[in-house]
Amino acid sequence: MFNKNPKPYTDLLGKTNRIVEGTTINGNIISPADFRLDGHLIGNFESTGKIVIGPAGSVKGDITCINADIEGNFEGKIQVAELLNIKGNASVCGEVVCGKLSIDPGADFSATCVMNPIE
Repeated sequence: MFNKNPKPYTDLLGKTNRIVEGTTINGNIISPADFRLDGHLIGNFESTGKIVIGPAGSVKGDITCINADIEGNFEGKIQVAELLNIKGNASVCGEVVCGKLSIDPGADFSATCVMNPIE
């Protein structure tokens, strides 16, 4: 009646992890899937997917990922292999290494930037 077999890893692809507003994580996150952060991360983040830092979200640490959208606050070093998209209400402070960069008017971008795809 109920299928107790665990889902294979390939069924998890395309899913998004989510940390909700009001949550604070002190430590590192490693995720093979996409990730949305509306809470706060004090530590490093590594993914083979995309990270979205929502308007209420913040990261103080280093990020390594394929794509990123930042609407909240980021402080540290971010390495994005493809596209880094910084929204108009975002604040980015630190070091940026990315393949492509998009910054909306109104964003606070106080960072050094090197545009090279990560190998």
